[in-house]
Amino acid sequence: MGRSDRGRAAGAGRAQGDPALLRHVSTADTAQDLDLLRRAVGESQLNYLGVSYGTILGATYANLFPDKVRAMVLDSNIDPLAWTNNDSPSEPRTTTLLRMGSDRTAAATLDKFLDLCGSAGTARCAFSAGSPQATRDKFDQLMQRLREHPVGPWTYAAAVADTVGSLYIVRPGWTDLAARLQDLWQGRTAKPPQYPPPPPVAQPNPYLGEEQAAAVWCADSPNPRDPAVYRGLEEDSARRAGDAGRYWTWSGEPCATWPARAANRYDGPWDRPTAHPVLVIGTTYDPSTPHSDAQAMVKELADARLLTNNGYGHTALFNNSSTCIKTYESRYFIDGTLPPPGTTCQPDRLPFS
Repeated sequence: MGRSDRGRAAGAGRAQGDPALLRHVSTADTAQDLDLLRRAVGESQLNYLGVSYGTILGATYANLFPDKVRAMVLDSNIDPLAWTNNDSPSEPRTTTLLRMGSDRTAAATLDKFLDLCGSAGTARCAFSAGSPQATRDKFDQLMQRLREHPVGPWTYAAAVADTVGSLYIVRPGWTDLAARLQDLWQGRTAKPPQYPPPPPVAQPNPYLGEEQAAAVWCADSPNPRDPAVYRGLEEDSARRAGDAGRYWTWSGEPCATWPARAANRYDGPWDRPTAHPVLVIGTTYDPSTPHSDAQAMVKELADARLLTNNGYGHTALFNNSSTCIKTYESRYFIDGTLPPPGTTCQPDRLPFS
């Protein structure tokens, strides 16, 4: 079954199970639920830490309930104008992820992975070829080889998807990725990454498949509805972002056949003055949400301060790699103190160090 077929089947299954629900899981609906939770626990204002998609949820809440914001940290941001296709009524020409620049930032992060790996040597990075350029060449040769000769279940597409996904968490993700790439280079079937199972949840069981994210994303954010256009988008993205561009193009394709559109969609404005300023964190080498999207978020919000994490991986929170970031976050949540304008934090240590 192809990706489009899986997306269509997932959407059809959810629509058959509860057709009304699909139109009411938008970001605006969730922001309204979030305010009900704030009221339920008796808080006069909201303290919120949102990562990745949670930054759009936070920005939406901040503009629907601006007087209820006490402290809000948005970490690894999505550009609100990219999410809404600039609130354009016309058919979108490209996907949410490509508008965000996920392909470009993934390519830059992969290049940095190969650079640091090549500089580290095989003692610390199994895939190292002795120098950054030699390691980049080795990766390109491996991807070309897998196109023609998969290693067991490791096709070219599987290896690219694993590579991009493994860049999210630096430790142990980058070291483990290097070991898998070296196995494939030597013609051995690499062991797939192991992820912890989701926590048990009482009945009824939640939606835990691919449709969980699609239910919000595909219904809320405009994406091309014609599956045929994705092949052209793939080639355009590959020209600017290589293998990562192909991955991020097809990641958006399930939205082409998603059966619902959000009934209550928030498309802006994004600049309603909030009771307190918002702290926005952007990571320079993030394989999903580029630093430029954090800059765009600061530009769109009425009162926000950018804190740059000059580091690696998706979200400063999940990578937990900078004492500097944690210190500024803590101060902000405790007493509202913002970092000085232009503050940049460094990681405590580099990957493969």
